[in-house]
Amino acid sequence: MTVAEPSSDLILEVKSLKKYFPIRKGLLRRVVGQVRAVDDVSFHIRKGETLSLVGESGCGKTTTARCILRAVQPTSGEVLFRRENGQRVNVAALPKGDLRPLRPHMQMIFQDPYSSLNPRMTLADIIGEPMLINGVKSAKERQDRVAELLKLVGLPSAFMGRYPHAFSGGQRQRIGIARALALNPSLIVADEPVSALDVSVQAQIVNLLLDLQDRLGLSYLFVAHDLSVVKHVSDRVAVMYVGKIVEVAETEALFTRPKHPYTEALLSAVPKPDPRLRSQRLILEGEVADPAQPPPGCYFHPRCRYVIEICRSQEPLLNEVEPGHWARCHRAHEVQLEGIQDGPSVLN
Repeated sequence: MTVAEPSSDLILEVKSLKKYFPIRKGLLRRVVGQVRAVDDVSFHIRKGETLSLVGESGCGKTTTARCILRAVQPTSGEVLFRRENGQRVNVAALPKGDLRPLRPHMQMIFQDPYSSLNPRMTLADIIGEPMLINGVKSAKERQDRVAELLKLVGLPSAFMGRYPHAFSGGQRQRIGIARALALNPSLIVADEPVSALDVSVQAQIVNLLLDLQDRLGLSYLFVAHDLSVVKHVSDRVAVMYVGKIVEVAETEALFTRPKHPYTEALLSAVPKPDPRLRSQRLILEGEVADPAQPPPGCYFHPRCRYVIEICRSQEPLLNEVEPGHWARCHRAHEVQLEGIQDGPSVLN
């Protein structure tokens, strides 16, 4: 079941997206199975909105992001992107030669600010390269734009002649953000953009992203595992488990009234300033399901403390439990789960 709702303000609609990686064995490298990295994922992002995609490492959130940008070819499904003229384009089905006109409108901020920048290029070349590739031949025009972008992300324009090794991790991530903004995109896919940074620097980068969103009208797909950051930046949150979205809701509703047991467990792991609350953390039993051989029924049932017989045999659908709140759980209507009540944010 899709969560997307047709609307003129939707900038991105993902429908039934799948990405399977073949398992090959033997001398002839025959396909003996499939790793279901992304398995029937659907969601939408409105213009000017931040949707966060969260889950444990290996759940498929980064693969989903790369499929949306066509850095990875999806196995099936639709990725409908709305261009500035209102035309909707299925990015998943476009031939490679037709992707270039879309690249200026969909850009990515990478997780590692150290490996994502070419150490042999100056800032002027790193940030100016997307403009050069997309037809801005004037060196003066590129230089002026680089100076403008550096100022926008909080760096002096005098830095444009320096190389990446001269900068800290937070400064490098600002450079990566400037590069992503070089072509005036409308959608930014941020893949764990602050996970490699110190906590104090994380707050600066997150606040910069929020400020840029307000000033430029950007839409974000924010891939993360740190729920303290997610709560601070998101309008809505989608939770993934073993390639599937198990819950989607507005941020406040998901944090205070989770409807899926996996979301409840993730929320219980968020650090709490009160030592008396730390003993209440839910510890999940067992291991994460194997995406190459997922269990029957609900993928989460071997680790779920609310499991009943139907969970072991029948896969739940993603259903709307409350207005705008979707959950993939047979017991979403009957089980009362613990969330996080409003309190001071870790990033404040």
